[in-house]
Amino acid sequence: MNNATVLRQAESIPESRLPAHIQAVARPPALGRAIELAFLRWEKRRLVATERFWRDFGFHLVSAGPQRLIARGTGTAPCIAIADAGARDRFVGPAFLMSEDTDLHRYVEQMGARWLTPDQLPAGGRGIELFDPSGRSVWLLQDQLRVQPLPQRASVTPSTNTACDSPRVNRTVRTPIEAARVVRIGHVVLQTVGFACMAQWYMRVLGVIPTDVQYLADGSPNLAFCRLDLKDQPADHHTLVIVGGIEEKIEHSAYEVLDLDALGQGQQVLRAQGHRHMWGIGRHLLGSQLFDYWLDPDGFEYEHYTDGDLFTADVETAYSALEFGGIWAWGDDAPASMKPRKNLHTLLHVLRLIRKKAITPQRLKLLSAALDAPARPWL
Repeated sequence: MNNATVLRQAESIPESRLPAHIQAVARPPALGRAIELAFLRWEKRRLVATERFWRDFGFHLVSAGPQRLIARGTGTAPCIAIADAGARDRFVGPAFLMSEDTDLHRYVEQMGARWLTPDQLPAGGRGIELFDPSGRSVWLLQDQLRVQPLPQRASVTPSTNTACDSPRVNRTVRTPIEAARVVRIGHVVLQTVGFACMAQWYMRVLGVIPTDVQYLADGSPNLAFCRLDLKDQPADHHTLVIVGGIEEKIEHSAYEVLDLDALGQGQQVLRAQGHRHMWGIGRHLLGSQLFDYWLDPDGFEYEHYTDGDLFTADVETAYSALEFGGIWAWGDDAPASMKPRKNLHTLLHVLRLIRKKAITPQRLKLLSAALDAPARPWL
């Protein structure tokens, strides 16, 4: 096989030029508009182990007690992660900051949301709780207090020497070997059995915009990278990703660091502290982020990233075929753990889904074909 014929990327098609066999993702009228992914909520049996990982990963611990951890980044968000002591290790749900013109009463009246009590809110303001189609708790917040940013070294990116431009003369790059110092939470990826229902729900609740949609061989959408609607202000390529699969779970959460040197030095610290590396360093294809993935003590996936794409709200959605190799542009192959395990447990689980009519055998075959295609055929 000629390697030139397989060194390719899936064709990206603007929504306005979609062929008839590819289904567009319809955007329902939104009840409100999310402007920030505020924080994620967890329950953990071993808060001490979680605290150690969070510190080594680059979170700044605001509070670390026997019943609750609260962490922030170096930015102005007062909180990016909360972990409460619990009987099992689980992701509880995300919290989103909503625009000032969003009327939270509409969610109470139309979706049965309930108001959060002041003691539930780590940074003041007000908020509501509702549940997505999988039963996951989702908080919508307003009027959160902001905090002063924490000290951060200057980024080396503006002084990067390239073959075309050499701004750094008579100076060196000597970044400290330290934890990566997370700036902010960037995105969360949720897997679901009911992709269409879940995507519609989050678009209605948050007003998010699909930046890139990936479809199966029959033209049906199965993955949506969604950005916040910040009008004419640039927004991250994705803040929320909905992935069709065979489970209802969080796939990973991602946190922005200062630059590539922070990514690399952070990896050194995490390795030295004995944490489990998962994947990286590499560059994603959709979103373009430089990435590095780690596992916390309970097996949840955390991503460091830098240098991601930004889009304004007027850019139309792009569509491409779902391919496992489309996750990354370069770097080591994605680990097998990112695919469903092929064992008896998975088989029995899939059979239960089919019996409940949660998924069809035809869709399973299409999903399997997309995931099992060789990512890099020449390797």
